Amino acid sequence: MDAMAPPSIVSAAERSFVSEARRAVLATRAPDGRPRLVPICFVLAKDDDARGRPVLYSPLDEKPKRSAEPRDLARVRDLLVLPDVTILVDRWVEDWKQLAWIRLYGRGELLEPQPHEREEHAAAVAALRAKYPQYRDQALEDRPMIRVVVNEVRRWGDLG
Repeated sequence: MDAMAPPSIVSAAERSFVSEARRAVLATRAPDGRPRLVPICFVLAKDDDARGRPVLYSPLDEKPKRSAEPRDLARVRDLLVLPDVTILVDRWVEDWKQLAWIRLYGRGELLEPQPHEREEHAAAVAALRAKYPQYRDQALEDRPMIRVVVNEVRRWGDLG
């Protein structure tokens, strides 16, 4: 991170908690106003954006879906109309003293493998493949993904 960059809005403990999680839940808003929830795989970028905001990437991968065309997915259609999203990352264990969650509020958009976004897209694909071995055999470099720039963080419980 640049020495002149603003401080991150996530603490080191929050960044670690989110980065180590294997799945999260993405919430978008359907046209009728109801929340639409979908479990996602994701990766948190190593560095924040220029404003100190964390950036999270979620692939529109090749797992079975209602449509093979990523742009036809309901969550993508929702984002194109109302880009406000919430991501819930939680830890559930039988010892309730260890329960914890983080809600990330942000703006989602499609990150396309186009020339002007190719470098960012390639870095996100590499990070996703490092986190999830299942992605090594998928053509993520040819597919759009969801980019979320986080602008608010709420948490509960002991993240340690």
